[in-house]
Amino acid sequence: MRRACIDIGSNTTRLLVADCDEDRLLVIHQERAFTHVRRGLTATAEIREDKIADVATVVAAQLQAALELGATDVRGVATAAVRRAANRDALIMAVRRSCGLEVEILSAAEEARLAFAGAARTLGYDPAGPLGVVDAGGGSCELVVGTVPDQVSWFASSDVGSGVVADECLVSDPPSAEDVSRARARVLEALDGVRPPATARVVAVGGSATSLRRIAGPVLDAEAFARTLALLTGARAAELARRFALDEDRARLLPAGMLILQVASELFGAPLEVANGGLREGLLLDVAHG
Repeated sequence: MRRACIDIGSNTTRLLVADCDEDRLLVIHQERAFTHVRRGLTATAEIREDKIADVATVVAAQLQAALELGATDVRGVATAAVRRAANRDALIMAVRRSCGLEVEILSAAEEARLAFAGAARTLGYDPAGPLGVVDAGGGSCELVVGTVPDQVSWFASSDVGSGVVADECLVSDPPSAEDVSRARARVLEALDGVRPPATARVVAVGGSATSLRRIAGPVLDAEAFARTLALLTGARAAELARRFALDEDRARLLPAGMLILQVASELFGAPLEVANGGLREGLLLDVAHG
């Protein structure tokens, strides 16, 4: 069956259209818009009205694209930034009015479970032991351990994401040594006390991980992190975007996302393999499997 998922994240709103059959998923179409919901939060943790309107317009267009591609089931979900917003129901209602789509706000636990399922079910091999998953998003980071295909045994969620760290700590373009030091300290503070159980393999999902694969390759180890950090701090975001075919918004966020993934790798005591699937794939396969 052809299904679709629209994911309203803290940095981006993304559409995935795929043909799904049990544990198999064939991607038909993907698109994203940098809607930056997290930046639209006011001092009282409310999403501004103009930001709500922007997101509703993007979701309506993505829903139309999914329907034109033949999707017969479209799911809408929202994650950290919307989850934390005091007026999150206003965004849900605005989307409903604009296009009729019902959006589910995922809990941190459900976000972790779906990210794990999406990574595990698209892994392509048996890790022969517990699998670790790092989902570094724009407004939060989930570390998950479980058994393939979808049995989560441990997870930790922290309100630190690439958007949070970039906006709070990365002042210069490119980031200065002081920026990087401040950002790393922010990530370490957020993940202080997190102790993942032992794993056989660890994979990374999310926009930062996918973008880093273009720069560093499919395995993020200590050498890859060091080499990539030198690249990211040696050129402006616009130049990196042109060089590696990235959105400029993503290039600006990438040093922060990389630092989160680097700290997560250190916590697991293992390199990170960039996964082929994450939350959206997990949601579509979860629906197909259920």
